[in-house]
Amino acid sequence: MHALRLLSVGVALAWSGASWAQVDANNEDLVLSYGDKSFVSISTGTKQLLRKSPSTATVITAEDIAAMGATTVDEALESVPGLHVSRSTVYSPNFGIRGILTDSNPHVLMMVNGVPMTSVYQGNRNDTPVSLPTVNVARIEVIRGPGSALYGADAFAGTINIITKTGEELQGPSVGLRAGAFNSVDAWFQYGGKVGALDVAAYLSAGRTSGQRRTVQADAQTGVDSLGFAAAVSLAPGSVNLGHEDVDAQIEVGFEKFRLRAGFTLRDNIGVGAGVAGALDPVGKARTARFTSDLSWTDANFAPDLSLTLQAAYMHMANEITTPLLLFPNGAFFGSFPIGMIGAPNKWERQLRVSVSGDYSGFKDHHVRMGLGSDSMDIYKTTETKNFTLLNGPLPSLLPMYSASGANLYLSPHDRNVNYVYLQDEWSFARDWTLTGGVRHDQYSDFGSTTNPRLALVWEARQNVTAKLMYGTAFRAPSFVELYAAGNPVALGSPNLSPERIRTLEGVVSWQVDPNVETSLSLFRHEISDLIGVAGTTYQNTGKQNGSGAELEATWDPSKNIRISGHYAFQQNIDQVTQQDSGYAPHRHVYSRADWRFASNWMVSGQVNWVAERKRAAGDNRPDVPDYTSVDVSLHADRIKKGWDFSASIRNLFDIDIREPSKLGSGITYDLPMPGRTIWIQGRVFL
Repeated sequence: MHALRLLSVGVALAWSGASWAQVDANNEDLVLSYGDKSFVSISTGTKQLLRKSPSTATVITAEDIAAMGATTVDEALESVPGLHVSRSTVYSPNFGIRGILTDSNPHVLMMVNGVPMTSVYQGNRNDTPVSLPTVNVARIEVIRGPGSALYGADAFAGTINIITKTGEELQGPSVGLRAGAFNSVDAWFQYGGKVGALDVAAYLSAGRTSGQRRTVQADAQTGVDSLGFAAAVSLAPGSVNLGHEDVDAQIEVGFEKFRLRAGFTLRDNIGVGAGVAGALDPVGKARTARFTSDLSWTDANFAPDLSLTLQAAYMHMANEITTPLLLFPNGAFFGSFPIGMIGAPNKWERQLRVSVSGDYSGFKDHHVRMGLGSDSMDIYKTTETKNFTLLNGPLPSLLPMYSASGANLYLSPHDRNVNYVYLQDEWSFARDWTLTGGVRHDQYSDFGSTTNPRLALVWEARQNVTAKLMYGTAFRAPSFVELYAAGNPVALGSPNLSPERIRTLEGVVSWQVDPNVETSLSLFRHEISDLIGVAGTTYQNTGKQNGSGAELEATWDPSKNIRISGHYAFQQNIDQVTQQDSGYAPHRHVYSRADWRFASNWMVSGQVNWVAERKRAAGDNRPDVPDYTSVDVSLHADRIKKGWDFSASIRNLFDIDIREPSKLGSGITYDLPMPGRTIWIQGRVFL
């Protein structure tokens, strides 16, 4: 009720304070500088004005990405209100949205051009610390809050759609080169245009880095050494292991009503951060290769007032350990592992998705979207070589290197089939009022069915004031690890798990104060049930969590060459079992950016990121994670005389010690060190 009262006050203030009559929405200078931020497609599946969309959404354009100097999707997402990018022990990115943050991070659905990138192994995007580059990204659309009524599983805390550049946006061939800290080098080629009757967009990049080398002072083996039963063998203090080599490729071909996309992502010689088991591993290397493709056919006039889209998508992913992981160092476990505890798990996964969707506008004041589809996902091959077993007691037992099978194999092959149907109606039942209602039903082969509705009421109170009230539910499907994990009696799978569930109530007020000032206030409350965690030795649905918070955004254009933007986000999530803070996500987050176009093609930008009040979870008695304030500065020149562009960036300008929280039981005592001051420069030539 407090949140609703605050929302009502916001509407009243906006109504009484708005005295101007016409908003200039066609400022060409701003569109040129910041791209098309006024529209979003992720909220309903069709393009609509962002302020009218029935969700709490954010759009990051290619122009935003260039201004902030973001080279990866992770860096760009830090600018989204209510979203903070943390790290796991192996430095995989964890997207904490509105305080919902876990180790494997399965609560956020990431899509590329509308196709999910989810791996069924842990339910997340992948298991490596390497993010997607931004060179070929046209825009990123983000929903904060549930999206399962439209997108199904894992659109739980939020949904992210990465949209790649089309041939029209690329406008011919170009080549680029970037070099920077940690011996990092990236080169790429892009092409966009017409090849006969075909619309073509192509992208190829290759790069490598040694990775940052910050020091971990104490690890999991340090804790064992401190018992004093044997000589200390920990490799800590020592540096994290974050080098990798990358290849990214994508081609998109359009012909009349057809569109074909194919992509390939390779990450090789990947270091394993602070170690898979929380003990430093300077030798372990991994490789992941992902191939994706999708073919769609769209007819905007399939029948009177009806558009129709058919789509088929395929993904194949291989995760392999190329140099065996040193889980614990030589002499570990009181000398019982003289050459260390070594393991090399591998898996191969494939997915096939087919769907049909349509939009019908033949009913007066209604826009109906409907769809159905079927997904087939399976981990069809797993292997593991190691020199230990966990089946002979509380401590690992040494064995000669062997190929695991049966109860010793970490996971055997499994498959999952999902059939779904959804319906959504946008009803403009009165002037300035729109009610969006939707529902989706999913039938899973391995745990049953789930149905998720949503409702959103949007009121255009005045030409410059919009208010929204939204309710929705979402679910997170159990991962294959949670269902079927074996060979590790500390955390065994449970085939009887139910999906995690969330109910969310949100309110939003957007106010265009004048043509140069825009603000919005979002309030939310969510209740999570059936959270999956380890209870005893198996995964079980034992957790509950309640959260609430607010997100305040503002943009100010004091002149046509200057923009100042930012947000303040607050959240509090309480574990209902312990009645303590859920832990590790920032309670307060402030992000601010100032962009100055000081010449026709030149822009300098500075951004400040304040991350504060990250508390520990119940049972973790360490002091709270230290707050930090980082400053980044970027310079960007856009297509000088249509021939070239240039960018340079300094991140963490003042070289502060940034730490992301290590979780209880990870073995990393003093949290995960993030990079200090880093510098990069890049140039691109348009051929």
